[in-house]
Amino acid sequence: MPSNDPKPTKAQRQADARARAAEIRKQQQAAARRNRLLAIGGLALAAVVLIGAFTWVFVSNAQNKAQYGSVAYGGGADGVVAPALADTQTPSTADDGAGIPVSDEGVGVAGDGDTVLSVYFDLQCPACRSFDTVNAADLKALAAEPGITVRYQPLTFLDGYSQGTFFSSRAGNALMVVADQDPDHFQGFITAMYENQPAENTPGLTDDKIAEIASGVGVPQDVIDRFTTTVDGSYQQVDSDGNTIDKTGSWRTFAPFLAAATTHAQDVLGQISTPTLLLDGDLISGRDSSGKTVSKVQWNQPGALAAYVRAAVAAK
Repeated sequence: MPSNDPKPTKAQRQADARARAAEIRKQQQAAARRNRLLAIGGLALAAVVLIGAFTWVFVSNAQNKAQYGSVAYGGGADGVVAPALADTQTPSTADDGAGIPVSDEGVGVAGDGDTVLSVYFDLQCPACRSFDTVNAADLKALAAEPGITVRYQPLTFLDGYSQGTFFSSRAGNALMVVADQDPDHFQGFITAMYENQPAENTPGLTDDKIAEIASGVGVPQDVIDRFTTTVDGSYQQVDSDGNTIDKTGSWRTFAPFLAAATTHAQDVLGQISTPTLLLDGDLISGRDSSGKTVSKVQWNQPGALAAYVRAAVAAK
């Protein structure tokens, strides 16, 4: 049956279309407003989280620096002038170049006329950990062979990567105490510290954890107790105007030696990168004073460094 409803006119159809289009626009605008509000809210939340993170890091670093203010020489402050090696208390096994030599005659003794492999390292350095993983056993074997001395050159230039706890100095000082008081466990302690190395930009290992690691390789408790011993002394600091100011402070026993050793390495090498290897004073792996990478030996290949050193001995 035909409908009695009149058909909408063209004008009515156009009006209906405009009404529908207006409603769609209204819905789209409402959705856009909601999306903008959500986006703004998300940005605001992200900003709050970011500010909170920065605040936490800043406060944490400040608290750590206060807690560990008697670790590094001069408190690890900017502008501290490193002492001369001759003016520092050195480990009993250290040589005049701030190295700890190890030969078939023992820790602290360089063999007369030996081929000398010098290893510059920082216990916070990830590449040094890789180096030790590949070469630790070979270094011990080389040092036990007649005609070869391995010199360990400790550095602490990565102190700034432990959120104000000066992990490089704390670890380095503990190692120097072992070198001084219990040298038989010196090499084993190095490897154990690398096996437990903390990631950079974290607070590093606690003093208690360092003590636990030392105990695990056989270091006696009376030696471990000296890891956190502090001494008083004077130092110089250059302020922002270039003036040198005399100050006093407290730091761990071998902190001045480690500061001097790091500066000495800078003088010898021209710049510091780790690990750096010298063989009889010749750079065989690392960066030279111009920043160029030198790789005469591929130490990341098991046995390669040992073979290189033994070949040098044979060629003498």
